[in-house]
Amino acid sequence: MSRIGKKPVELPSGVSAAVSGQTIEVKGPKGTRSFTATDDVTIAVDGDAVTVTPRGSSKRARQQWGMSRTMVANLVTGVTTGFKKELEITGVGYRANAQGNVLKLNLGYSHDVDFAVPAGITVTTPKQTEITVEGIDQQQVGEVAAKIREWRSPEPYKGKGIRYKGEFIFRKDGKKK
Repeated sequence: MSRIGKKPVELPSGVSAAVSGQTIEVKGPKGTRSFTATDDVTIAVDGDAVTVTPRGSSKRARQQWGMSRTMVANLVTGVTTGFKKELEITGVGYRANAQGNVLKLNLGYSHDVDFAVPAGITVTTPKQTEITVEGIDQQQVGEVAAKIREWRSPEPYKGKGIRYKGEFIFRKDGKKK
């Protein structure tokens, strides 16, 4: 049995869930999100909890059971607190500035990089060397943070570049005489 799948997802106050067929829609203070499950599982709303149960005992049904429960839990987390990724910029002259829904990055290239922020995502720069990506969709938040990091990923010799907050960069020694 799936340890994750058999736990019900609790709905906090102010959050409502509605199931129609294989699609569950969760509404909360930050917005509305939905997820369509495969035919291998059944999703049911019982008062203030959502339960996911497998249809049958096939390997695929058991795989989808835990994954579907986690997806529903992520919907609830997204519409209540949201998701957040923090990035740090390391390097002389490297900086970021959020202007509306455009993130201006100065990363040592001959030109500034203008990164267009997609709808549903909020990008802020508390300092010139810090970037915060927030939103209600965990996958989209992670994807935007990865695309920003891709412009100048950290290099192993000096550690310059854009890294996730708390990320460890394995450092290499330079040339030896």
